[in-house]
This record gives sequence, structure tokens and C-alpha cells, in this order.
Amino acid sequence: MKGSLIIVCFFVLGILVSYYDLEPIDFTTYNLSFVALCMLMFSVGISVGGDTKTLASFKNLDPRLMLLPLMTIVGTLLGCFAISFLLEDRSIAECLAVGSGFGYYSLSSIIITEYKGAELGTIALLSNVIREVLALLCTPFLVIYFGKLAPISIGGATTMDTTLPIISRFSGKEYIVLAIFHGCVVDFSVPFLVTLFCSI
Repeated sequence: MKGSLIIVCFFVLGILVSYYDLEPIDFTTYNLSFVALCMLMFSVGISVGGDTKTLASFKNLDPRLMLLPLMTIVGTLLGCFAISFLLEDRSIAECLAVGSGFGYYSLSSIIITEYKGAELGTIALLSNVIREVLALLCTPFLVIYFGKLAPISIGGATTMDTTLPIISRFSGKEYIVLAIFHGCVVDFSVPFLVTLFCSI
């Protein structure tokens, strides 16, 4: 949760710096968001491909549990589709693009900003940070009322890193490999789904 709060603080700081025109150079004249996006994609590839122990441990997973990332993706998109009818100023595709971040706020918000502008990118950032914070805060209650798989699904792409410790604590250490697998698969889907829905 500390990491999420730091991200939010830097986000607010960025707004204040821009609002009061305190930045030393005009960042809008440079294509920095595209450079940051490329660096993020490269980092994701290294983190997924470089951990051979994690990749090897996936072989021991129950095949039925391998459907959990798919259910997380489908459930999130169905929820976004349903809520889009309540948001008159946002299209279905835009709502699906925001939901397709699955908690991966840094990558999804940059892609959405590139395609749809800063306003929707900001909404995506806040939406995905809130998803992560809710996973961190609500995991104990989710385990009690909805079962040990619920925090993994709620965590989305974050279950391979930031929410993994709390999932391990409350769902049990036997769910660590599943949480990492879930996070990797959902994480991998983010750039494809966000780009797809932004292109519609």
C-alpha cells in the first residue's frame, strides 16, 4: 500500500507543478510518454522472462486454476461493459480500455493517454490505483466472505508483485504460485487489450 500512496503523491505533485507552471521545460513538446511506455514494456519482458524458477513452478499448477486469469479478465470487462451504460459521456470502448488496466496503472494510463488523451489516462490511473489499494485493504474480508481465490482475482495484474505478500498472508502460501501465474497472464494481456479498445 505504501507504494500506491507514493504513486498518488507523485501524481498530485505533478498536477501542482504543471498547474503553477513550475516545470523547467515544456514536456508536451517531447514524446516522453512514448519513451516511458517503451521502457515499461522492456522492463515487463525482462521481469517475466528472467525469473526461470517462477516459470518452472507453473508446471505444478492445477489446470483448473489456470482459468482464474481468464475469469478475472472476463469478469472485469463485463463489469466495465455494464457500468458504461451509466456513464453517458464515455463510450463502451473507453470504459473497457480503462478496465483493461487490471491494476497496472503505469502502463495502461500511458497507453490510454497516447490514444485518447490525458483526461481518460488520468481516469485510468486513478481507477487502477484504487483497484490495487482495495485489494490491499480488503483481502482479509474477501478471504472470509468470498474465499481464498477472491483476493487474487481482485488484485488483477498486481498479484505478481505489490499485493503478493498480503495474498500469501491471508490466502496461504500454497496460493503464491497461482498468484504469480495470475499476475503474469493478466499483466501480459494489458497492452494488447488496452490498445485494442483504444483503437475501436
